[in-house]
Amino acid sequence: MNGGFKPTAKRFADLDGPDFFPTPAWATRALIDNEDFRGDIWECACGDGAMSEVLEKTGNKVISSDLIDRGYGEGDHDFLDSERRAPNIVTNPPYNAAEGFVRSGLERADRKFALLLRLAFLEGANRQRTIFTDAPPSRVWVFSERITFYPAGVVQKGTGTTAYAWFVWDKNAPASTELKWFKPGYKALYG
Repeated sequence: MNGGFKPTAKRFADLDGPDFFPTPAWATRALIDNEDFRGDIWECACGDGAMSEVLEKTGNKVISSDLIDRGYGEGDHDFLDSERRAPNIVTNPPYNAAEGFVRSGLERADRKFALLLRLAFLEGANRQRTIFTDAPPSRVWVFSERITFYPAGVVQKGTGTTAYAWFVWDKNAPASTELKWFKPGYKALYG
């Protein structure tokens, strides 16, 4: 890749397992500042705990698990095959399994289910037929600032070119989708 990691390059698996890109704290903080979570929160793709540690600021119990054991939470726990339920599920899923995470999360979350995904997840005839027709998200929170994801251990510099959003399914909301934007400033305040 000509001289090292470039944040605009296609995401790739790191040496510790598939699709591990820790979530910057400010991206999770934007969600919890704008969505109210009551009850336990399950972070089901917790990686090294970056998101779980921010979710603890809600004052709710946070349950952390991941398919890969990275020394935080329960390792070797496959969310897609799990029987566990929780009032709330919040995670940044591996993008190659995002549709499976939506299906599993809708079954396992009793109140709210939130996924950090590329904004482009809204596109696609197949997702429109298999997800959005029957279970549209209640809110899509679009980031006004770009999130740049880096593999663990890579020096962070530069910015990404991909737009991201929090997709929130709220079982107590009407079956329609609100499109909202986070105010700029989270990156400077919590970055």
